[in-house]
Amino acid sequence: MGRVTQARRITTVRIRDGRLHRGRKGDHLAVEEPLDIRLNGQPLSMTMRTPGHDTELVHGLLHAEGRITAREDIAEARYCDGAVVEDGSGYARNTYNVMDFTTRRPQLLPVLAREFVTSSACGVCGAASIEDVRRKGRFALAQDWTTTPRALFAAQRAFDAEQTIFRRTGGIHGAALVTPRGEVLVQREDVGRHNAVDKVIGWALLQDMLPLSDLMLLVSSRAGFEIVQKAYMAGIPLLACVSAASSLAVDTADEVGMTLIGFLRGADGGGADGGGADGASAGDGRMNVYTHPDRLDLSDAE
Repeated sequence: MGRVTQARRITTVRIRDGRLHRGRKGDHLAVEEPLDIRLNGQPLSMTMRTPGHDTELVHGLLHAEGRITAREDIAEARYCDGAVVEDGSGYARNTYNVMDFTTRRPQLLPVLAREFVTSSACGVCGAASIEDVRRKGRFALAQDWTTTPRALFAAQRAFDAEQTIFRRTGGIHGAALVTPRGEVLVQREDVGRHNAVDKVIGWALLQDMLPLSDLMLLVSSRAGFEIVQKAYMAGIPLLACVSAASSLAVDTADEVGMTLIGFLRGADGGGADGGGADGASAGDGRMNVYTHPDRLDLSDAE
């Protein structure tokens, strides 16, 4: 399996007190490698990703595209042998960059009219419309629970503390599934923000947890249309991001009944254990609630 970070010597340039300085130091880069995804032996998609949790990634991607609905739809997932031939030896070497997924009943799977190509920049692109998302969705979004601002701030701080690859590289995205009390169940990192989401949803699918009607999705990036689409396909009622939300993401979340929160920032200090997720010492923070604020308990708000 490939590395998730790569060490490199770099030149640094700074200006201090009006004087130009140069230097050398060690740095860590987020590894970006291709993953060639094949379905029943046929090429399906090429995505750029950070190696690791590839099985979860592809399960989440196939679910978001409507090609599978449960883990039982996949009979086998394997890395393909012989992807590269060693120089001089003639022996095959597995680079762990090609995966083939075999379905149990290929003839019963939905056939999409388009092929899709993914990358760390754009993820799964080109879904036709909000109506297309509604048509593909299988789950009604739950309306029977609420969360609190303090729980969300505590979750964001705990989430940030566990972004280990981001702290080393500054070039990685994260996603997590969180309970309404602010407890992080699973967290993944990837050079592609869509890949990180696919990994946590793929993890849940492999645990037979879908629909995720009693969980929230927290992402370290902005919330675009595709992130809302993936959350809706998994039955997630609340999506929170630490950055901005796009206009189409807001329109889609509003239409499907999803709570969408942006600029979720829990202040440093106190931590996730500072009085508990609902404790009074959870610290300062801020957020923008774009759609369906009814899932947020604001009864104590002034």
